[in-house]
Amino acid sequence: MADAQTRNEMLVAARHRGPGPAKYMLPGTVGYKAHDRTRKMSPAYSLGMRHSSLRFASVSSPGPKYEVRQGMTRTGPSASPAFTLHGRTNTTSSFRTPAPGAYSPEKAPPMRERRPPAYSFGSRTNYRSTNSTPAPNAYTLPSLLGSRVALKSSSAAYSLSSRNKITTSNEKTPGPGAYRVTDPQVLKKRYPAFSMGGRNFMPQDAVVLPGPGQYSPEKGSSTKKSAPKFSFGILHSEFISPLVTNADRS
Repeated sequence: MADAQTRNEMLVAARHRGPGPAKYMLPGTVGYKAHDRTRKMSPAYSLGMRHSSLRFASVSSPGPKYEVRQGMTRTGPSASPAFTLHGRTNTTSSFRTPAPGAYSPEKAPPMRERRPPAYSFGSRTNYRSTNSTPAPNAYTLPSLLGSRVALKSSSAAYSLSSRNKITTSNEKTPGPGAYRVTDPQVLKKRYPAFSMGGRNFMPQDAVVLPGPGQYSPEKGSSTKKSAPKFSFGILHSEFISPLVTNADRS
């Protein structure tokens, strides 16, 4: 009877508790073993096995204590060329070369540059009493001035005439100031000429005339266009009779 009661009992989902989220384990993405097949695997590296200390017991090589010189590369030293000095030679009396200060390189002309030829004078010969040849300044070359030089082409030569004597006769020639120069306006285009009128004298009467300051030309508009202006008529009294002239009566 207990089995029949168990069969007729309804199942409630809340009563049945399944495994939690931590129960399920997804394949990892770290390492080589059990890697997730749906993910890309990066290359994996491993370290070599550790050797026993007994292997190096019989080896007595030095450790990493080598001192590598500065500038040394895998292809050799990388530095500027270095030179060394030789030992000092023994100074002998028969072999004496000039010192560096005996030379004057600043007096030498620049190398590989064009320069004019340089000449030097020979040594002076001994004077002999029997040698009576003339010196270089004893010779006189013909002059090259003028037109009378043999075997030489000369340029044109000019000479000045003699000065005329001043006569004391009564003949008087006109000087430069005696001639009259023709007015250029006679032969060329004449430009207009203007002159100023005579000066007027102040009147001597007693009439008092207004000065220039009495006028106000800025208020006038006779020469300019102006807008129309309007004014009111004069207020007349109603007790004043109109003006009647003889012309109105006729």
